[in-house]
Amino acid sequence: MDTDQLIRTLAADNAWPRRSVAVALMLGLLAAAPVSLLMFFTEFGIRPDVMTAMRNPFFSVKFAVTLALAISAIAASLHLSRPEASLKGVGWLLLIPAGILAAAIGGEMMIPQRLPMMTRLVGKNSWICMIAIPALSLPILAGALIGLRHGAPARPAVAGAVAGMLSAGLAATLYASHCTDDSPLFVATWYTLATALVAAVGALAGSKWLRY
Repeated sequence: MDTDQLIRTLAADNAWPRRSVAVALMLGLLAAAPVSLLMFFTEFGIRPDVMTAMRNPFFSVKFAVTLALAISAIAASLHLSRPEASLKGVGWLLLIPAGILAAAIGGEMMIPQRLPMMTRLVGKNSWICMIAIPALSLPILAGALIGLRHGAPARPAVAGAVAGMLSAGLAATLYASHCTDDSPLFVATWYTLATALVAAVGALAGSKWLRY
């Protein structure tokens, strides 16, 4: 076997586990999705004024932030599933939702508001948010960890934490359609706290279940 053929063979062998982890993660998320959806529609449901809320650009910003978090965390999770990978190469992806949120907060500050800043920050559903997002995240987190077990992360706790962010991002996307607090300040405070909680659970679970 010549050198070029050996390199191609090794590259093919190295690429296959990455594809299999991606497929396993997708299947894990698809398996968990109906459970979270059932929980959402049973306990929460879409807000009744959703058609009116869609006229508010900050309603749409919530979904931009949560989906950006989920997509960025999926990419980071697949990267971290490799034994030689670290967060350094993909950590910047997780700054994308933070950048969108910062821009939205700046935009809101430039617009005259009827409610004081603290009222918008605390909102009406802070405790519901802190309960709903973690609860909806748990089935998704379980599916994500099952999928990522097909990889070999060098830092299982970090990989688990990012899986938690992935799960929280998808769960928060569901919850955002129920939540009547549309201020970016509310999202920055309570969605972030809920995501941090799920990330902590993911780190703890990942340190045990993703270790190889």
